[in-house]
Amino acid sequence: MSMYNPHRGLGPNPGSARLNELLDGIRAEFESQARASGEYEHNIANQIQEMQMVREKVYAMEQTHLALKQKYDEEIQRLHRELEARGGAPRPAGIGGPPQHAGPSQAPPSIGHGPSNLFGGIMAGQGGQGAPGLAPPPPQQEQQGPPQHQMPQPPPGLQGPPGPPQQAPFGGYPQGPAPNGYGAQPPQSTASPGPGKGPRLNRGPGGPATPQLNQPIPYPDPRASPQVGHPVPDHRGAPQYTQNNVGNALAELDLERLPAHQKKVEQDWFAIFNPGVPRVLDVDLIHTLQHESVVCCVRFSHDGKYVATGCNRSAQIFDVVTGNKICVLQDESVDQVGDLYIRSVCFSPDGRYLATGAEDKIIRVWDIQTRKIRCNFAGHEQDIYSLDFARDGRTIASGSGDRTVRLWDIEASQNILTLSIEDGVTTVAISPDTKYVAAGSLDKSVRVWDAATGYLVERLEGPDGHKDSVYSVAFAPNGKDLVSGSLDKTIKMWELVAPRGGLPNTGPKGGRCIKTFEGHKDFVLSVALTPDGNWVLSGSKDRGVQFWDPRTGNTQLMLQGHKNSVISVAPSPSGGSFATGSGDMRARIWSYKNI
Repeated sequence: MSMYNPHRGLGPNPGSARLNELLDGIRAEFESQARASGEYEHNIANQIQEMQMVREKVYAMEQTHLALKQKYDEEIQRLHRELEARGGAPRPAGIGGPPQHAGPSQAPPSIGHGPSNLFGGIMAGQGGQGAPGLAPPPPQQEQQGPPQHQMPQPPPGLQGPPGPPQQAPFGGYPQGPAPNGYGAQPPQSTASPGPGKGPRLNRGPGGPATPQLNQPIPYPDPRASPQVGHPVPDHRGAPQYTQNNVGNALAELDLERLPAHQKKVEQDWFAIFNPGVPRVLDVDLIHTLQHESVVCCVRFSHDGKYVATGCNRSAQIFDVVTGNKICVLQDESVDQVGDLYIRSVCFSPDGRYLATGAEDKIIRVWDIQTRKIRCNFAGHEQDIYSLDFARDGRTIASGSGDRTVRLWDIEASQNILTLSIEDGVTTVAISPDTKYVAAGSLDKSVRVWDAATGYLVERLEGPDGHKDSVYSVAFAPNGKDLVSGSLDKTIKMWELVAPRGGLPNTGPKGGRCIKTFEGHKDFVLSVALTPDGNWVLSGSKDRGVQFWDPRTGNTQLMLQGHKNSVISVAPSPSGGSFATGSGDMRARIWSYKNI
């Protein structure tokens, strides 16, 4: 029997009151978190907006810098014209004898020209980072010693009068980004680099930058880089990721969001395949060749069995199949104090000799079998930056900061031709038929001479030409086309016009630019063509290697694996593989194949 209780339900139940109290607490906590989340999203939106403003200011600073540089160049040219009009010594030009030098009573030396500007800013700062609209540098790494202040450094060829000796970072922005994206110039130290320090550029008095050791920086991983899938605020200010149609700028793509067939990700390298064109290539890493210093150059032997590298004080030869080091070529007669970088290496066609060009202005031709120097060529007055062996097996071309291209005969052990131009020579190449020699220069031009007569038959420049110094040239296998890579971040393919009579008074013919390859984020430091002519290879300060289709101008793939600038790329003459040399103190041998 139950009894009715008239007071039941009229008063609050103790359990129900406790539940309401807990619900109120949860509601208050939720509203507090919602407010904090709103503030957080608002702060993110503000930071994105501030970052965009900083990027726009950096871009405006660069535009101002370029305008000032143009005015500066025009003023220098005007002063030269005035000087020549008054009967002063003209700047060296044309073909023939050695360059003219200004004595005490002659015209002052050209400002902004010459060896002190060569290679001075290539590795000054982490490749690709710091340019307008790109990702900021990676997180600051632990540094030894006190912090140093950053000063903007223009790229080579844009500097004013040379100041006191300086150092520039070779591997990144150890002290934070420079305002113009070209790296810093902290005070020079004469002390040798301490442990844990890696490729640095040491600028000697009046000389070009010289790599030294510094802390390498990990290669940029697009999965962690803000430049990939740019965050765009939505209506609430929260970042939303977008995948833009980037054309050849494959660094803009978000690696994680790409489908499997458009990428290849390995332990310490990855490749991105252009989603805008059919994928027809695959790449793989074969060997990593560790060095004790920056690898300035790589080159295959003509049979494709060996690869040579140039680094500090030595050239080294490796077996391509095994990756084993076959020999080290080092001139023991040279003073062992200080650096002596080998800027260029080149095998003779028969594989017996290796020519090396170095900072001490001497070309050494080594007998590989005996490890002895067959002959030395002296005559250049500044660093030698580039060498090429002719197919005849006896002629070597060299390019130097002394504004000359020289041809040498190793049988006669002598200089057979000297070609002088207006500015430092960064790169040389001999055509497959040995009839022509091409050179790239700080003056933005590519020149082609008749190798037998010294007549200038092509000068490749003008409205379609490069807008900054040319750092690499290579002939196509057909001998009729030429590719060039420049500090303007582009590669150009030129169609050479056949000489008409070859007479000196007809003047250089007008070779035309038939393709411009755009997509690298920073200076293009090295270009080459595969032996079948199907692909143009390029290496850049943005640390990337790209394969380009010369028929369409589209990039097929971008390879990222080096932790610093890719200074040199070289395809194997036997096809199917290529080598890269980098500021990260490594050379690598890769394979490529059609799929």
